[in-house]
Amino acid sequence: MSDALALRIRDRIHREGPLPFDVYVDMALYDPDDGFFAHGGAGRAGRDFVTSPEIGSLFGTLVAAALDGWWRELGEPDPFVVVEVGAGRGALARDVLRAAPACAPALRYVLVEQSEALRAEQRTLLPLDDPASALGPGMIDAEIDDDAVVPAPGMGPIVTALDALPAVHFSGVVLANELLDNLPFEIVEARADGWHEVRVGTDGDAFVPVLVPLGARIAEPVFQTLPEATSVPAGTRLPVATASRSFVADVAARLRRGVLACIDYAEPVEELVAREGGWLRTFRAHALGRDPLVAPGTQDITIDVPLEAFEAAAHAYGFTDVSSERQADWLRALGLGALADEAAAYWRDHAAVGDLAALTARSRVHEADALTDVTGLGAFRVLLAHKR
Repeated sequence: MSDALALRIRDRIHREGPLPFDVYVDMALYDPDDGFFAHGGAGRAGRDFVTSPEIGSLFGTLVAAALDGWWRELGEPDPFVVVEVGAGRGALARDVLRAAPACAPALRYVLVEQSEALRAEQRTLLPLDDPASALGPGMIDAEIDDDAVVPAPGMGPIVTALDALPAVHFSGVVLANELLDNLPFEIVEARADGWHEVRVGTDGDAFVPVLVPLGARIAEPVFQTLPEATSVPAGTRLPVATASRSFVADVAARLRRGVLACIDYAEPVEELVAREGGWLRTFRAHALGRDPLVAPGTQDITIDVPLEAFEAAAHAYGFTDVSSERQADWLRALGLGALADEAAAYWRDHAAVGDLAALTARSRVHEADALTDVTGLGAFRVLLAHKR
């Protein structure tokens, strides 16, 4: 346990009373000094659990194909801005660029990562440009105005990194792989007299759950996606994705037109009820961790995002054509099967040689299996929302 972080949380509880669960999660994961992500932990660096970009380059190759499709749907804009939120050390961005997508000459790839340690690692994988030049060199567009400066076309790919969403309006794609499940969330519990809020209090030195009457902090539009408390077994707990809704709102405020694409743990509320709390997990060192109220700052805390909550937020903030499908199906539609078959054929023909190309082909076959495994990564939901 980070003793300093635990002490700060305990002191805050003593001053303010039991903390809302999302405040506790925010401190446990994102405290700038002692939070779990402060020193580059978690799967976004391949250390505490494996994410799709960390098992090989195939995932990035297929994401590049998706970006090309969205670029064409938008009329092949130049610049084409892709903002990856929760970019970690940059493994996905690296593999997208290696795939040499058709949109590359127009591509402006912005990595957004809150962890200073992970942003430092990005420079070991990617040639990063100064954020001020992220849209590339400018040129005068006399058709607009003699003084109008617009980005010069054909200058991509340009890659830069920020610690938060860019404070400009743009058209393009906002991509978030395994981000929503890490955003702070509330927890509610069903009782005979309705839903109650689960907060975090103390019992001696230990952190314990404390039930309080449901307050106004939980946004009504989010809460409306939950069933009636009396329609589920008493004692049922469910997540309320407060920060995920705020994230969708922040993206909508910046994205003129384009796509929000989130790949994550997400299930219908009915499924979360059936899991009886199995929607809440912790991870550390490639294994399930302990209770989330134990050792804050030393383990990841994740949830299955309520599917209805994402859909409601997307519609509320102006997105249309909101959809979801399993990662396995999405990747197959992007051509995973053909790439895996090609790799398998190459391995069969060159296994005896055992050169680097043959070993790479064998690895790609294993990557395809892992990415589509319905008991693992293949079960993720790809959540898409379009802004016309």
